[in-house]
Amino acid sequence: MKEEIVIAGFGGQGVLSMGKILAYAGLMDNLEVSWMPSYGPEQRGGTANVTVILSDKPISSPVLDSYDTAVVLNQQSLDKFESKVKPGGTLIYDPSGIHRIPERTDIKVVSVDATGASIELNNSKTYNMILLGALLKLRPIVGIDAVLRGLKKTLPERHHHLLPLNETALNKGMTLA
Repeated sequence: MKEEIVIAGFGGQGVLSMGKILAYAGLMDNLEVSWMPSYGPEQRGGTANVTVILSDKPISSPVLDSYDTAVVLNQQSLDKFESKVKPGGTLIYDPSGIHRIPERTDIKVVSVDATGASIELNNSKTYNMILLGALLKLRPIVGIDAVLRGLKKTLPERHHHLLPLNETALNKGMTLA
């Protein structure tokens, strides 16, 4: 098993955090992991993406030209990464940040209204966990328990009271996929 994933959007959307949590979950499930973030100099509002590779065999390189799965959160990311999803792969997008819907017919395209769901949960910070839940429903590469352990590892202890809300957000994303 080998899954090559790119998550892309603007800084502040939780792109890098989602990738980091997914990478930690892979470690918790005893997988080989590569996590490679890429972002501009801006902290919020600039482009950001992260490549995560999860495999049961050693990973030769973290640099990829194509992906099994892309999670795109804005139009710029869709324009850049839609063509880089391998035929038969999966593209997940939040329609609130997209003006032109994906056009490819050789991949699975799934719209997940994570913005609306985070409003329903009364917490915009659940946005990335909703998308991660959708990703895991469509591509069950790691267990939800590993994700929760990875989340606990990445969240500062002062924010551990938010773990139940994040679990709710993961489950919400799974239902939306």
